[in-house]
Amino acid sequence: MKRAEVLKTYKLFIGGKFPRSESGYYYQVKNPKTKAVIANVAQGSRKDLREAVKAARAAFGGWSKKTAYNRSQILYRIAEMIESRKAEFIDHIQSMGGSTAAKAEKEVLASIDRLIWYAGWADKYQQIFGSSNPVAAPYFNFSMPEPTGVVGVIAADEMALLPLISQLAPAIVSGNTVVILASETLPLTAITLAEVIETSDVPAGVINILTGVKKDLIPHLAKHMDVNAIQYVGSDQDTIKLLQLEGTENLKRICVSNKVSGQEWFNEKSQSPYWISDLTETKTTWHPVGV
Repeated sequence: MKRAEVLKTYKLFIGGKFPRSESGYYYQVKNPKTKAVIANVAQGSRKDLREAVKAARAAFGGWSKKTAYNRSQILYRIAEMIESRKAEFIDHIQSMGGSTAAKAEKEVLASIDRLIWYAGWADKYQQIFGSSNPVAAPYFNFSMPEPTGVVGVIAADEMALLPLISQLAPAIVSGNTVVILASETLPLTAITLAEVIETSDVPAGVINILTGVKKDLIPHLAKHMDVNAIQYVGSDQDTIKLLQLEGTENLKRICVSNKVSGQEWFNEKSQSPYWISDLTETKTTWHPVGV
């Protein structure tokens, strides 16, 4: 007798835990070539998004106060864990996108390298974007970049892993916490990444990952009054307009880039210290000169 295949049902990742969606709904991910169902994926709701933002806000104080060296260590640890589960990520990319093993491996390796690249910037970007300002008074005047707060990351749908890592790493390396809307069509790598994060010394709530229908979740992310910034990479004009209009309610920073697409995710256009500075705020301190 032929046994029934037991498909994995992927859950959300909120506050360091894996809850089921409040809605109770899920959708199926299929292999584009064979049309076979690969897995069931939770369909996040508005309430799930609110819980994710709450978890991100609670984690912000502790994460932003960690030393740059410690944040660098944690990003490096995520890279180590992806390396140890490389075969699983390659399999997910192949099954969801129908790509070859060689292309899938190239994407996973590039994602690992990108995490390590940003880990190296943890204690350096402040020197690039900070300054000691000349003043005609007996004061020192310093300007330094600080994390913005809770950042909503809308993962690009072009690839399964590399765009997600390319957007996630610069957002958290400076001390921001994130709520990620995973790729709707290629979600398995995002939730497997959550399993990696859960065992990688990342404090609970720093990274929260929601799967589901983006058109249902993006408006609520844009309107949420406790989200300080949103990062979107893409060219969909309806999405960009929605983010810009809804983000004005609380002067939310909307970071939109349409300069990266396709194979450009593998080159220098998709990694830059400016991706870090986009999600920081410059704060200036005056200090009297001692006698």
